[in-house]
Amino acid sequence: MQETPPTLHLQPGPNGPCAVLGGSWSAAGLAEPAAWQRISQALGDLTVPTSLAWDLTHLTRLDHTGAQWLWNHWGRQWPANLQITPGQRSMLERVAHFSAGELSRPPVSLWLMFLRLGERLWRLWDHIVGLLRLMGQLLIDTIALVRAPKRGPWRDFSGHLFRIGATALPVTALVGFMIGIVLAYLMSRQLRQFGADTFIVDILGIGLIRELGPMLAAILVAGRSGSAITAQIGVMRVTEELDAMRVMGIPKGYRLVLPRALALAVAMPLISVWTTLAALLGGMLAADSVLGVTPAYFFTALPRAVDIGNLWLAVGKSVVFGVLIALIGCHYGLRVKPNTESLGQGTTASVVTSITVVLLVDALCAVVFKNVGI
Repeated sequence: MQETPPTLHLQPGPNGPCAVLGGSWSAAGLAEPAAWQRISQALGDLTVPTSLAWDLTHLTRLDHTGAQWLWNHWGRQWPANLQITPGQRSMLERVAHFSAGELSRPPVSLWLMFLRLGERLWRLWDHIVGLLRLMGQLLIDTIALVRAPKRGPWRDFSGHLFRIGATALPVTALVGFMIGIVLAYLMSRQLRQFGADTFIVDILGIGLIRELGPMLAAILVAGRSGSAITAQIGVMRVTEELDAMRVMGIPKGYRLVLPRALALAVAMPLISVWTTLAALLGGMLAADSVLGVTPAYFFTALPRAVDIGNLWLAVGKSVVFGVLIALIGCHYGLRVKPNTESLGQGTTASVVTSITVVLLVDALCAVVFKNVGI
């Protein structure tokens, strides 16, 4: 049905001028640029809105678009003289109700702040329970894999191992190399004041092998691979592949979570050692150019300065980091709703949570294993 063009005429009435509306004041009727411009100009020409009467009884149609336009022109208050039908009054009252709700905000109080805090704590608890459930399912799937290794998702495991591990080597090596150079240059200025140039080997060795190497690798993998895991599983939610897996009886934990967790558990120690070696290389070159500590002395003094326990501690932490990054990425991926906005929010939350958890676990390990390798 074709919409009647909207009209607005100013006519004399018994109590003064009256604005008579006609036609279709709807989204379809006002969609035409000519009609929109004509009505906007007619409304702008009304210079006596306080004493002006309004007659809406001749309208053929009025929807929320036209009602909102009129309500905004009235200054979001009812005119003194208004002739409308019951249906039009209901429409305007609904628009007035929701417009008032948009403008009025609840006052900030201690009770409201307490409720918001409780809501955030409840969401945090929900995420913790979800992660614990995912950990339990991963343990069950690992036991099933050990019992029947031939049925394991080895093809998925090898694919994730290549994408997570091999393709991450260039960027981790570059970042580690630059961090080693920066640390060596900064420490050389301080050590030179006390004539302790040779101690740069001890500082670089313990700092990079024990702490910075595994942590840098974990942060890079969390931002690179953790986000990819969440995006992959989230796209499967958007495209309804997860629903298809549930209908076909394919376990999500065994086919999606287990291969990614195993791949990260294997790749993270290797990436950590690779990043540490690149950082030590950068620090060694910077120490040679700034302090005159030759690479030969660096290679000779490093095994004496750094106990082997630091390396095993770094490798063990890297395994834990890899499993946690995979679980967090899968957790947020499985919680994505079937829309693109939720996919973006889930990916962002996955990266932030993974990096935060890596830092917290690293700090916890530093306190618990403070006597290991020192």
